[in-house]
Amino acid sequence: MKLGVCYYPEHWPKSRWQQDAQEMRKMGIEYVRIGEFSWSTIEPEPGELHWQWLDESLDILHSQGLKVILGTPTATPPKWLVDRHPSMLAKDEQGRFRYFGSRRHYTFASLEYRDECRRIVTLMAQRYGQHPAIASWQTDNEYGCHDTILSYAEADLTAFRVWLKGKYGSVNALNQAWGNVFWSMDYRSFDEIELPNLTVTEANPSHRLDFQRCCSDQVVAFNKLQVEILRHYSKGRDLVHNYMGFFTAFDHHKVGQDLDVASWDTYPLGFLDQEAIYSQEEKQTYLRVGHPDFGAFHHDLYRGCGKGRLWIMEQQPGPVNWAPHNPTPAGGAVRLWTWEAFSHGAELVSYFRWRQAPFGQEQMHAGLLRPDGQEAEAAVEAAHVAQEVRQLSQQTGLDADALMALPDSGRVALMFDYDACWSLDIQPQSRAYRYLFWCYRMYEALRELGLSVDIVSSEASLDTYKLLILPAQAHISDGLQERLNNYQGVLLAGPRTGSKTDSYQIPENLAPGPLTSLLPLTVERVDALPDHTRPSVFGLWGEGRLCHWHEQINTQLPYLLKDEAGRPVLVGANKHFYLGSCLDKSLLKMCFAKLAASAGLATEYLPSGVRIRERGKLIFAFNYGPQASHYRPDNAELVIGTEVLPSAGVAIWQRQTADR
Repeated sequence: MKLGVCYYPEHWPKSRWQQDAQEMRKMGIEYVRIGEFSWSTIEPEPGELHWQWLDESLDILHSQGLKVILGTPTATPPKWLVDRHPSMLAKDEQGRFRYFGSRRHYTFASLEYRDECRRIVTLMAQRYGQHPAIASWQTDNEYGCHDTILSYAEADLTAFRVWLKGKYGSVNALNQAWGNVFWSMDYRSFDEIELPNLTVTEANPSHRLDFQRCCSDQVVAFNKLQVEILRHYSKGRDLVHNYMGFFTAFDHHKVGQDLDVASWDTYPLGFLDQEAIYSQEEKQTYLRVGHPDFGAFHHDLYRGCGKGRLWIMEQQPGPVNWAPHNPTPAGGAVRLWTWEAFSHGAELVSYFRWRQAPFGQEQMHAGLLRPDGQEAEAAVEAAHVAQEVRQLSQQTGLDADALMALPDSGRVALMFDYDACWSLDIQPQSRAYRYLFWCYRMYEALRELGLSVDIVSSEASLDTYKLLILPAQAHISDGLQERLNNYQGVLLAGPRTGSKTDSYQIPENLAPGPLTSLLPLTVERVDALPDHTRPSVFGLWGEGRLCHWHEQINTQLPYLLKDEAGRPVLVGANKHFYLGSCLDKSLLKMCFAKLAASAGLATEYLPSGVRIRERGKLIFAFNYGPQASHYRPDNAELVIGTEVLPSAGVAIWQRQTADR
């Protein structure tokens, strides 16, 4: 439960550096991230290296006992490098270059740029790998930000052809996998294959899926290049990358395999304002605190990508500058966001940024300090959290390390698979349907029942979970099928599960494909609905409405929900259930409550806007709603806060026993 901050000493006079470091320490800051955008400051001319400013800033931070996360500067290659290697520039889907003048102006597939990255990262690692201030390294910054995963430049075409040859071996195998007999799209060699853009109409979905997979693997390779250098020269330091919210263009699990910790950059108000998932009512209700499940969903997702370890590298401290509108957070919101992260296992919450910049693209983005160097509102809340961490330790008798080691009480697993996301986004069938949003709404319904949820990959071990939700696992691999066959808990497979093969074809036995061994049914037809069409649903497990996706199921399994025509919507018995439609949240909650009861899990309908998270004997309660709300768990003693939670309020309770 440490606090950090993002700092840019190169933006400020050296005369201020010592004061900044002292004030950070006084506020309760322990970690400082620097350097991730500093390439032109380090190397203003090719081969002309200016290290002194970075040497001095590291020494000053170290003198105050601050631990440094040093970022590699590869997200912002300088102009001279772009001029030297113009082929490193990415191209958008329309074939236009994405030029210098902001950031992330490179394609991951450029071998010339990778060589330059290898050079600068090696130089940094050699110089600072054993510096006593360095506790961790961050690779690059926000892979894929500004839609920079898919690139359509010459380097990407070369990489794609190499990738395809490695996967398929022969072009005949590729033609078979892609179904290229359709529309006379057969290829004679890998050299004939182009990128899936600028086609007359929709490109082959198998082609598009493989291109997405290839681009994701370029990110993995780019990250691995840096990791190998840093591990060689800076042994014992944690390696981390900072992911983003609602971003699925590369496989974070694969990138995370080479890192020690997963981190992400959380901006609750910015994402509430810009994301289509949220209704206008939700945007108004949670205007100044953020949606109750935005932070939690990503904490649980990325903890699963980070081998169980989670950091927050950038926490919103005030108004941002990049959303359609940029309201100020409510008083207490920054404190709430920090504690929410800690409750999901975050070891570190780092605020972006220390001091608001008076220049550049982010000059309207708030920091802990105002542009004049005086404290902004969030500085007070950060100091308050630091004091509360000490208070929690004193009152529970556990130090911070012991608190973080408390077992996670999540007994529900929700499977999130990047490959499934790409598959179902490529051909959503209904514009109202999105895999990511359906997963999010399922997570939201589980949280509203007071359940603590882990978000797991399709490769994860499932043995410890009592309830497993597959929202829409499009492809069931052999390994996943084996683990599902051996799974002893309660399983719910959602609509579109098992609907595709690995090569993006419909299974011969139709959906749910291999899962018919556990769920004997056949999806015979699909009704992909517009958002305004919501037929009624009723049955033993409740009543409500379905939306977006409705499957026509043929099965002898018991019907638990039916549509208006009496056709099955939710079927199953004992421990295996299949949901063939998207449901409204109220009915979804009823179904999850029934499934949780079958799994022996206690549920409770929480007050609107209130969420809880359990870790060991600790229960964290948060009120995201605009009105005060009451929450008191059974058999628990209040440690921090009050039973009446004000808007943006936090309370922490300690149970007498670990189990609910």
